[in-house]
Amino acid sequence: MAGNHYSQSEAKLTLGLLKAVDGDEGLTQRSAARDLGVALGLVNTYLKRCVKKGLIKVRQVPSNRYAYYLTPKGFSEKSRLTAEYLTQSLSLFRQAQQDCEVLLDHCTERSWTRLALYGLSDLTEIIALYVRDYPVELVGVVSPDVQNISNLNCPVVADRSDLGEIHAYIITDLSNPQPLYEQLAKEVPVERILTPRLLDVSRIGGDVEWQL
Repeated sequence: MAGNHYSQSEAKLTLGLLKAVDGDEGLTQRSAARDLGVALGLVNTYLKRCVKKGLIKVRQVPSNRYAYYLTPKGFSEKSRLTAEYLTQSLSLFRQAQQDCEVLLDHCTERSWTRLALYGLSDLTEIIALYVRDYPVELVGVVSPDVQNISNLNCPVVADRSDLGEIHAYIITDLSNPQPLYEQLAKEVPVERILTPRLLDVSRIGGDVEWQL
């Protein structure tokens, strides 16, 4: 976290923390950890870093607690990280859109009409949106993290066998796609596993024909 250079996870957590401080005068480390979905110790570490970098100011208030405020530098950094995040999101969306069109054309040409997505991420939602314009059915999403996401309009299951017959799987996990692909390749033919180019998955046996 030196200077203004962050890894993707650091940038996301730093931005979340800066937004939390800006939006809640009664913020505590415990409430920030709950809202951000991370461990209390991690919030403590990042708060200290942000204070050291001059992004957040701490002041003791009555009831033996602390109040957190953004400094002018903190407001500036929050704005910069927000713009950076939006730029990355738009870049992801554009690349995902291109990959999605190739993927779905490929499936349509082969009459693969029953599709499943493998992994929950922003990419999952983008592909789910484009599927509606093709003569295919999105049967469901396979993910250990089973959630009800209304805009997907399909079930999210932990076990792919719950979806019945699937003609092709599309890897949509952004955080760790390679192990998911390799595990799935032990269970279904690799030509039925489609990997968007933006994921940069290494295909088994150098099979790049299906890296779409």
